[in-house]
Amino acid sequence: MRYEGKAKKVFETDDEQLYIVEYKDDATAYNAAKRGTIQGKGVVNNAVSSVLFELLAEHDVPTHFVERLSEREQLVKRVRIIPLEVIVRNRAAGSFAKRYGVDEGVDLDPIVIEWCYKNDALGDPPLNDATAVALGLATPDELEALFEFASAVNDTLTPYFEERGLELVDFKLEFGRTADDEVVLADEISPDTCRLWDLATGERLDKDRFRRDLGSVEEAYQEVYRRVVEGAEPAAIGSSKEQS
Repeated sequence: MRYEGKAKKVFETDDEQLYIVEYKDDATAYNAAKRGTIQGKGVVNNAVSSVLFELLAEHDVPTHFVERLSEREQLVKRVRIIPLEVIVRNRAAGSFAKRYGVDEGVDLDPIVIEWCYKNDALGDPPLNDATAVALGLATPDELEALFEFASAVNDTLTPYFEERGLELVDFKLEFGRTADDEVVLADEISPDTCRLWDLATGERLDKDRFRRDLGSVEEAYQEVYRRVVEGAEPAAIGSSKEQS
């Protein structure tokens, strides 16, 4: 095994430019201060990410994804992760709402794209372009590419999720550099990394159910799987609109 993170294991292959990623059921929140297990999460996140990576590739967003190998495994290109989390926000929610003292659910116009330093020990602090460049985390050209790719991802996924009865409230992206220094989308796109609210009821169908002890966590992940992977009609998993 090459590496084990909070949500995935990474394995080398016979090709030094390809890795196998295995998705786990382990769940963490608040920089791993809260830990638990969400049964079936790895299967859901692997399948959902695979579908979305393929969709984005069709819309000219380069990714590290090669193919899904099994229920829990993907074959991906080897990349050197750029130590920035790229956050795209269509509505105020989570840490953003708390930071600026605004109600969750408020529309953001224009949408907000922000960087956070990928460092658990420091709490993944937000930073601006100058700081990212001064710290050697990315070049100005790379930051421009990250912004353009993040915008393209949002433009592609927002209507895609809406067609499946889901609102893409915000999401986190990670990018990496390939062996020839091409910047590509990496990591995953799943209920772990996206805030997804049911369009009809406002129910949260993402990791906030785990973060905030809302219950029905496994059911929420399975509902996203049904809509994205199986193309099933929306089904309610809770009883009321949650804004806690």
